[in-house]
Amino acid sequence: MIKQPAYLKKGDKVAIVCPAKKLKKDIGPSISVLEDWGLKVVVGKSVHAEYHQFAGDDQLRTEDFQAALDDTGIKAIIAARGGYGTVRIIDELDFSIYNQHPKWIIGFSDITVLLSHSTTLNTQSIHGQMPGVFEGASMESLETLRKALFGEALDYTYQSDHLQRPGEAEGILIGGNLSILISLEGSVSQMDYQDKILFLEDVGEHEYAIDRMFRTLKRCGKLAGLKGLVIGAFNGIQPEDIPFGQSPEQIIMEIVREYDYPVCFGFPVGHIQDNRALVLGKTAKLVVEKNTVTLNYL
Repeated sequence: MIKQPAYLKKGDKVAIVCPAKKLKKDIGPSISVLEDWGLKVVVGKSVHAEYHQFAGDDQLRTEDFQAALDDTGIKAIIAARGGYGTVRIIDELDFSIYNQHPKWIIGFSDITVLLSHSTTLNTQSIHGQMPGVFEGASMESLETLRKALFGEALDYTYQSDHLQRPGEAEGILIGGNLSILISLEGSVSQMDYQDKILFLEDVGEHEYAIDRMFRTLKRCGKLAGLKGLVIGAFNGIQPEDIPFGQSPEQIIMEIVREYDYPVCFGFPVGHIQDNRALVLGKTAKLVVEKNTVTLNYL
């Protein structure tokens, strides 16, 4: 049974911690956004810490995240930013209290490590904007994060000009950053893809690397048993001296062509201003038409 953390209400405490790269900016305005939602914000030690490129050394980041996990008065943990470093502490974290008192874990990018691990513990989490990028985020993306945290309806409909594979599917939604999910394969933090609707995004990759990662998922048997595939932003593609010859969309459609589940592109999720919140571990219905995509939670 998948556990759903309690939805937030005004007056609840949330913690901001930094489990990966150091924060190089003042997040005071982002804290004000959360306070405007009626939340009390606890700022972890890692938010202001520095150790080379990390938000403090591994021990400090581990202890900071552990304290937020164990404090039953804190109802959600929001990663301040991504970058790199979460995988260095994941195996040192003790989730026993979290398992008894589940809470929301929120973030994207490198925080996919924590989101994926949460799914292995049968607990829902939120892929959404982080305080480090609140100032550049679209109002719509922040509003979807608020709705996800407070248990309000999240329904998505958008238009896509990409060549899609129409169809309908229902299943538990999983996903996150493609390169991070690939790095978790074979570990205790890897997701179970069978009968799921999978969403993926990435940034700053070469087209050949996207091809390699998707073929890795296919060879591992992860793509064959999906109910549906949702592709978000694959932006910041790195140029190559010799063109690869296929766009990310063309790469993906070629690799999944033998399957019959719906596939859509251009979903507003990823390293973009309009990074809409998605609840991992919750059952959703996906409807893909020629130019229209709808995703609703059930």
